[in-house]
Amino acid sequence: MPKMRTHSGLKKRVKRTATGKLKVSHANRHHLKGNKNKSQIRNNRGANYISKSDEKRIKRQISNV
Repeated sequence: MPKMRTHSGLKKRVKRTATGKLKVSHANRHHLKGNKNKSQIRNNRGANYISKSDEKRIKRQISNV
């Protein structure tokens, strides 16, 4: 049986917090801000966490980190 591998792309995008939540960056944040309204830019500033329904699957993919 082969070893479980860490998903390399996902481990670069997800950080685990001290309480065990998974923190990710918002989408549509980095460029072309001239087209976006101020509320979109403002709402993207805060932290973004993985939802409970996806958490189990993603923790399994980065379990070897």
